[in-house]
Amino acid sequence: MVYTEKDHVFAICAYKESRYLEECVETLERQTARGRLIMCTATPNDHIAQTAARHGLPLFINDGPHGIAEDWNFAYAHADAPLVTLAHQDDVYEPDYLRKILEKLNAASHPLIAFSDYFELRNGRKVFQNENRNLKIKSIALIPLRFGPFQKSRWVRRRVLSLCDPICCPAVTYVKPNLPEVMFESHFRSDLDWQAWEKISKMPGSFCYIREPLMGHRIHEESTTTEVIGANNNRSSEDLEMYMKFWPKPIARFINRFYSASQKGNQL
Repeated sequence: MVYTEKDHVFAICAYKESRYLEECVETLERQTARGRLIMCTATPNDHIAQTAARHGLPLFINDGPHGIAEDWNFAYAHADAPLVTLAHQDDVYEPDYLRKILEKLNAASHPLIAFSDYFELRNGRKVFQNENRNLKIKSIALIPLRFGPFQKSRWVRRRVLSLCDPICCPAVTYVKPNLPEVMFESHFRSDLDWQAWEKISKMPGSFCYIREPLMGHRIHEESTTTEVIGANNNRSSEDLEMYMKFWPKPIARFINRFYSASQKGNQL
């Protein structure tokens, strides 16, 4: 199958009253390959409704169970296309993100996900891996997936994921016909994306990786990533649970202690 922009939906996950929501929408509207846009929220308010109306976007309200996993699954389910990207409201996308994702997907025989590298936005400035230890570690971890045959290898994918979560969730486009209907598990709060990669890493197909940073993940005081890392050591306990999916418990504990130091890079 050849995928085109008509087969893709950006599902924008909106929460409360983010001052960055408008910028996120605008970067999606500037894509050189224009996928459709929808907006989803579990916290309906005038700011979200007016932003959606201003850009002519369908707005879907989750009035069922709430939580990060539930909200992401809701957005995933309401994207009525074979391809979906869950765009987080604080993040931005380079103009060629979707065009290059489509090219990568169409070069694979049975793709599961396609994703690009990413940069961070800190105080309005782009920060790349040469300036940030956490980004550099993730880029090194992804080196095996630069090679096409390894993208199809279950063993290689699981070895990549066994050391850290190197895949940035909003940089991912999902190929829904080749994936489970429910993607994220509700008992995770910070590692629900890593959990999803681990689950689908067992499936036949390809993890299509683009080395170029095509989207920007914003780090700021109100972000969920910053909040979760700083709250009750929640991130560290979830990381340990994930490492134990790949390693015996003593090794998992050792790796977790080493990697937890890099979490500080997500705090301001």
